[in-house]
Amino acid sequence: MPKVSQAHLDARRRQILDAARARFATHGFAHTSMADIVTESGLSNGAIYRYFTSKDEIVIAVCEQAAEALPQALTAETVDGFLQHVRTMAREKDHARLVAQIYAEAAVSPPLAALVQQQLAERRAAVAALIPDRCREDAEQIAEAFVALCSSYSQQLAIRGDLDPAPFTAALMAIIKG
Repeated sequence: MPKVSQAHLDARRRQILDAARARFATHGFAHTSMADIVTESGLSNGAIYRYFTSKDEIVIAVCEQAAEALPQALTAETVDGFLQHVRTMAREKDHARLVAQIYAEAAVSPPLAALVQQQLAERRAAVAALIPDRCREDAEQIAEAFVALCSSYSQQLAIRGDLDPAPFTAALMAIIKG
């Protein structure tokens, strides 16, 4: 029997996670069964269970991949570019709806809540590291507000649909400038 390559195994795992992500974004975690993921992925039950023992494991794996790329600097242009990216991901991949589902599930799942809290802490730390020297003493508070407002923008996209990021960019820049 020929040995399956790591690239093939990785591709199958991605296929499962892509199918789960799409289904979770449109139907939520509670309204998605393993059978739904099997159907969406086009794979067999056995193929799914080879990679994941439960839907909860798939949920965690999807959430581990859900990290957003933050701007590399805190200028109006890079912040707007970041929010435009969030907007594009919401339009093209239902990412805002997926994030809304993740937050809702994290409210009732301690393991998922721990993962989300870790991801948020990492985002806050990354933003705090970008805060200009003149605001260093308030870096943690600025980072907290920045991440909260970005999360709010994503939630607004999930609920309200396509939404101009300009007011959010202006608010974020006001927070950064103190």
